[in-house]
Amino acid sequence: MSQTEPAAVEPSAADWTRILNRYRDPSVRRSIAELAVTAAPYAALWLAIWAAWHFGFWYVSLLLAVPAAGFLVRLFMIQHDCGHGSFFRRRVTNDWVGRVIGVLTLTPYDAWRRAHAIHHGTSGNLDKRGIGDLDTLTVREYRALPLLGRLRYRLYRNPLVLFGLGPIYMFILRHRLPLGPTLANWRAWISPMATNLAAAALAVAMIWLVGWKAFLAVQVPITLIAGSAGVWLFFIQHQFDHTFWAADGAWNPTDAALRGSSYYVLPGALRWLTANIGMHHVHHLHARIPYYRLPQVLREQARLAAVSRVSLLKSIRCARLSLWDECEKRLVSFRAARKRG
Repeated sequence: MSQTEPAAVEPSAADWTRILNRYRDPSVRRSIAELAVTAAPYAALWLAIWAAWHFGFWYVSLLLAVPAAGFLVRLFMIQHDCGHGSFFRRRVTNDWVGRVIGVLTLTPYDAWRRAHAIHHGTSGNLDKRGIGDLDTLTVREYRALPLLGRLRYRLYRNPLVLFGLGPIYMFILRHRLPLGPTLANWRAWISPMATNLAAAALAVAMIWLVGWKAFLAVQVPITLIAGSAGVWLFFIQHQFDHTFWAADGAWNPTDAALRGSSYYVLPGALRWLTANIGMHHVHHLHARIPYYRLPQVLREQARLAAVSRVSLLKSIRCARLSLWDECEKRLVSFRAARKRG
């Protein structure tokens, strides 16, 4: 006579915090090494791109811009960990390293850190959309829009706009001013204005050294490629087929992390360049874990390696997903929403 075994009880948010606390302490030596093996190759590639352009090998400079952009993305991921207080033990060290990197990534560290903290507390919450995330409408909200509103949203969600023009707007324009509800608060101006001044000073120094044409020929491709890659990564971290969205009363942080944040399974080289940010579900479960400890978490907490997996091939198909279907509890394309009537 068989006996039905009781269903396994899933850990709560508090359980996961307790389980994952053992991985949270950063190693100062490891963090310094990670910073060195990211910043030094970026600087070397920048010089190599300039040399290729200077001697007329412009096609080589364009090719080298791709790995240089990868290292700039990796610098942003270090800035990201600093914003969570997970890269170094002391907050002041995290903050100043993050601010310096923010000059290179054109991202005002303190302003971004505040918005990103809100994102972590509201990701997947239908009633708290709008800060630190991509605009996502439900099927019902989209259908209620006038024609012009629907056209505007379709344009916004077009991959050419989202991953092409979007990064230009975000990193070249949007980060330069404290736009939105913080505009009236003078303290909100400090972070973007300080970043702008430092970035301008660095640009002037480099233009003095190599000339404005060479500076733009080197920096613009790197910035645009890195920006597009960064927006894509942020997109796929939460915008995949069976992600999680819920109204405020049904929302909870564990589901938002495990079901609403992806495990983006990347090849080794891309996983290294993106500083394990693809293990985003673990990051949302416990944001104080340094990125270089995330693989250890997946090795030792096997249940986390099997949830919300998105392969590289599958992720490409996710680019068409644009609307949250509240009936089917999944993201759908405009075409799928139209077929449902």
